[in-house]
Amino acid sequence: MAAVPEHKQLQHLGWRAGFGENPLVIHAWSKKRRKEVVRKIIMGPQAGPEAVKVVDETDLPDYRRIRQMGAEERRMVQKMNTDGIKDLNVLWSHAMINSQHPLREKMALFWHGHFACRTQNVLFNQQLLQVVREHGLGNFGTLLTEVSKTPAMLAFLNNQQNRKQRPNENFAREVMELFTMGRGNYTEKDIKEAARAFTGWGYDEMGQFRFRKNLHDEGSKTILGKTGNFQGDDVIKILLEQKQTAKYITTKIYKYFVNEEPDEAIISKLADKFYGSGYDLRALMQEIFLSDWFYDERNVGNRIKSPVELLVGLRKTVPMQFEQEEAMLVFQRVMGQVLFYPPNVAGWAGGRSWIDSSSLMFRMRVPQIILYSQEFNIRPKEITPEMGEGQNYKMTMQVNEFLKKQYARRVNANVDWAPYLAAFKDVPREQLAEQIVQSLLLKNTSVNKELLEKYSDSSTRENYIKTVTIDVMSTPEYQLC
Repeated sequence: MAAVPEHKQLQHLGWRAGFGENPLVIHAWSKKRRKEVVRKIIMGPQAGPEAVKVVDETDLPDYRRIRQMGAEERRMVQKMNTDGIKDLNVLWSHAMINSQHPLREKMALFWHGHFACRTQNVLFNQQLLQVVREHGLGNFGTLLTEVSKTPAMLAFLNNQQNRKQRPNENFAREVMELFTMGRGNYTEKDIKEAARAFTGWGYDEMGQFRFRKNLHDEGSKTILGKTGNFQGDDVIKILLEQKQTAKYITTKIYKYFVNEEPDEAIISKLADKFYGSGYDLRALMQEIFLSDWFYDERNVGNRIKSPVELLVGLRKTVPMQFEQEEAMLVFQRVMGQVLFYPPNVAGWAGGRSWIDSSSLMFRMRVPQIILYSQEFNIRPKEITPEMGEGQNYKMTMQVNEFLKKQYARRVNANVDWAPYLAAFKDVPREQLAEQIVQSLLLKNTSVNKELLEKYSDSSTRENYIKTVTIDVMSTPEYQLC
């Protein structure tokens, strides 16, 4: 197997631990030892993540009054939530583009799919996002506990209705099947008993977790071979004691950050270390990024970028502002990944599911649509209201209507080419096309230089760099990272 050149290894690291990096950053990394680069990527700035915040608790309507509200007042509350979630999407996208700690946002995006959840309440979405951004690189046990206690998750998985005499199994089932152990590693009896342990877990009108003791089943329960008068925190502790949980989480992380084809031997070693560390996510990611196998040819440039990765990566490479930032939502929807609207409880399938014949053609046109500000001529896909009925259904329809209005408008992007052009200032004219190809594509792919020359604008050096860049970004190979 051919060795991957060092600059390609570093580009690979930049994409997997974030959303791609500018050639100048890659050049700076090449002067340092891998250990130093990885440590900086893992640790990031000392300060925690600045909150992505669109509402304050004090701005919200009095949810205790919601049953007494008239139709007009309810509509206003619904509009506030719908608009708020769109704003939250835009703000988080900006955090991914501009973050001094890209890995934190990349981990948050991973957990956003792992802990898939849909709620029409903007505050609940905001709270859950803050939890995955704050704890996504910390301790998995802490992350799991914090996520499990968010009103977003408790509402989505019906634990607000989980009470003694009438246990609701939704939350207990998903905690085992999707969040920790994976299907087939527990029994239906384990779920029933765990549901009893989670009785009483809920939240108040202001979105604060509450343990409602009078609704909790105090009886003895047997879960995964352990017996006791368990509450929700005890169930989480029992789940973390299972080595299968470490294996399941490590496998998902490997498939997302390394290769969709799992390497069982590597995963088994990683999972053992992860379990032994007490579920230290930072240590797990460091182990992955420092390993020689991570940089093997079979792991480089083998992942199809998710729509969010594609858009954020494009905007990191060539900085820009949209006249209407909501255009990001249109792009997300056309390509099938709208933040805060996962398709179902298992999250986005990823991989080849991102690509079909129409979405590939559109994805290849995204750089032209933005950087040449072309008009759309493709119908955006509807968001499916699969995750729940009632208010969730109505809200999904509202978002679809909003996006239809945005559709077909010209995307006015104010593009700042200067930082990108600076990376090529010392490259001789005859080497420009090759250098651009090498900086944008992960595989050592030979793009047809004659075609690039034919379709480029050679009137000035600047125009040549811009047009070659847009053409390279419009290739199928640019869809991979």
